[in-house]
Amino acid sequence: MRLEPPVPVSREEYVLNVRDIEPLLQGYPMDTKPWPDATIKLRTGKTMYIRAARIDEAKTLMSYVRQVMDVEHDFYDIVGARVYAEILGWYRKRIKDPYLMVGMIDGKLAGLVNGRLMNEDINISLHTMTFERGGRLGAALFYCKAYYAFEILGQKEFWSTYESYNGWRIGFLGMAAPSYPWPDVQHELGGARVYYITRKYWDQAVKKYSEELVGDALNFDVPDEIVKANQELVLPDDVTV
Repeated sequence: MRLEPPVPVSREEYVLNVRDIEPLLQGYPMDTKPWPDATIKLRTGKTMYIRAARIDEAKTLMSYVRQVMDVEHDFYDIVGARVYAEILGWYRKRIKDPYLMVGMIDGKLAGLVNGRLMNEDINISLHTMTFERGGRLGAALFYCKAYYAFEILGQKEFWSTYESYNGWRIGFLGMAAPSYPWPDVQHELGGARVYYITRKYWDQAVKKYSEELVGDALNFDVPDEIVKANQELVLPDDVTV
């Protein structure tokens, strides 16, 4: 858009360096604690190792999630498309204060969870995806994300919404999570309802419910051999969702 200047000017053109523009588009990240390595024993008897994803793994993750976009049942196509965009936003620094954790079982990617921080008080849950059936992996990874918000970051609220019926059943119905008035308050994923958990409700009920649902609590004393065995992001052989 161009408008004529209301006064005479001595210089009509200015050259901008993109390095001066980038801080306006990217913003500065909050100073937050990273997710600490953890393990959790699943109901299948397997142990899942949950660690923070590395930025150099973004393209590998996107190559797998791209395939999920072709799955046309249970809303995996839209979830896949949105997760792909969220990982790309993380990679290109176009999402505010994101976090992404991967769940590894026997040296292979079994699932991922991601979200972002609206501010110091509010954690926005984005997505939980699992690539191995059984063992309540999704519940375990969702538990990790809420644990990160309340126990590691000390935040006051955890906001979620759901595209799929199964996610809604576990995350909202199972946890009896309240929701904010809609459409007054909307989640950034399509303007859907915001289901939220407060720190008080987490302490009173949700933490215990999550541990009972999964069958175990998080263990942050991770053996070195597990860390070493899961440093390389090995993708599943097939797309199982």
